[in-house]
Amino acid sequence: MKKEERNYILLKNFVFAREINLFGVADIAEIKNEFLLDKETIDGFDKAISLGFKLNYSILEEIQNKPTKLYYHHYRQVNFLLDRVSLSLSSFIERMGYRALPIPASQIIDWEKQRAHLSHKKIGMLAGLGWIGRNNLLVNPEIGARFRLVTVLTDMPLKIDKPIKYDCGKCKACISVCPANAIKEQKENFDHLACFEKLKEFRKEGISNQYICGICVKCCKGLEK
Repeated sequence: MKKEERNYILLKNFVFAREINLFGVADIAEIKNEFLLDKETIDGFDKAISLGFKLNYSILEEIQNKPTKLYYHHYRQVNFLLDRVSLSLSSFIERMGYRALPIPASQIIDWEKQRAHLSHKKIGMLAGLGWIGRNNLLVNPEIGARFRLVTVLTDMPLKIDKPIKYDCGKCKACISVCPANAIKEQKENFDHLACFEKLKEFRKEGISNQYICGICVKCCKGLEK
């Protein structure tokens, strides 16, 4: 077995033992210029590890036409878990003699454009965890959009995953339930500003201190079996 494959299995087992459900590795050589990080900071990193954690289905099912207090608490706790695991994984990689940089699960730099230091969902797509759906989220064939992501950049020799060849197909469940009418037939036409305005409305209602919704997450359950 090649070193890249051994390292891949080692890291996958490490994070799965810490409750992570999804694991993939992406080649980031062609997209590093999109990151909102200093060039000096990311110089030398050529791969990104994408980690995903499934959201609690019972908490999602409680969501009707707006986010709930339970969902807000769950959302925060899942982000904390992802950040803790990414920190542990980065430390583990460094102890093996390589570099690693954990990127926070939910630290938005530009809310109106909904941009973070990097796109966790784009990394996840390149790492083979799913495709970008009409809802502007990463959609996994098994669990839909019902998960959250975190990313670790590294220079560790690892096997690289490839994007999967799936899309939403005929499923349009998210279009009719979107309270902002932001989701369109073509994913390229997703209305970021309309989505953000609705998130601001929810925040003003005092449900949470963050811009969250969860409605399209709830309805996106993956490919029909």
